Amino acid sequence: MNELGKLSPRQIEIFQHARRNGRVLVESLVEMFGTTPQTIRKDLQALADANKVMRFHGGAALLAGVEYTDFEARKHMAAKEKDIIGKAVAQLIPNNIVLMLNIGTTTAAVAQQLKHHAGLKIITDNVNIANDLRTFTGINVMVPGGSVRHSDGAIIGEAAVEFLSQFRADIAVIGTAAIGGDGTLYDYDLREAHVARAIIQNSRHVILAADHTKFDGSAPVQIGHLSQVDKLVTDEFENSAMLELCEKHGVELVKA
Repeated sequence: MNELGKLSPRQIEIFQHARRNGRVLVESLVEMFGTTPQTIRKDLQALADANKVMRFHGGAALLAGVEYTDFEARKHMAAKEKDIIGKAVAQLIPNNIVLMLNIGTTTAAVAQQLKHHAGLKIITDNVNIANDLRTFTGINVMVPGGSVRHSDGAIIGEAAVEFLSQFRADIAVIGTAAIGGDGTLYDYDLREAHVARAIIQNSRHVILAADHTKFDGSAPVQIGHLSQVDKLVTDEFENSAMLELCEKHGVELVKA
């Protein structure tokens, strides 16, 4: 089995790109490196052999257990879209409710827009989001116990799942690494997925906040399905298949 040190400079760069974005596409990598699709596919196979990515048709996703680039770096990716989505989701949140926010840079953008809300009790599985929210007057912030992941401040583990199961939130705002063509919601870390599932299961109303780049994507771990979501808030919508999925499962589409 290959170790990272045995990979070529291009393969290492592809891996770093996967760590920044969660996944990579053959078509984009061909344009980025000016090489052939066959060469890129060989590079992805080398990364898969090194247990760094999982291949899928047309690209590869970061393998579960291989951590993303840190939280602050990811916040700058599609920052404009996340800001627009954050404002739109915040408008859907009334005062004086119990709200769950899961780990993610899009949900972090939502949190930033809640500073003028009042009477919110917010439960979040991310120390970065909690640290931002604690400065807002009129908001009570709670975090579960568990291990804090170094790369992004996610709180993970069975203790976090058990803590969340004690509540019944009025609304949950969740993010996802990708939305599959069949409506499956994906993530890259099994431990994080367990927490996300607990948030979905213990909320009366679920809002999915995801920019258009998440559509028709894939990742190693299933969080849930679009059918468990009440509203999908996104920045633009030109994907007819996703529109049909929303209509099929009774998901209200909100274009930010």
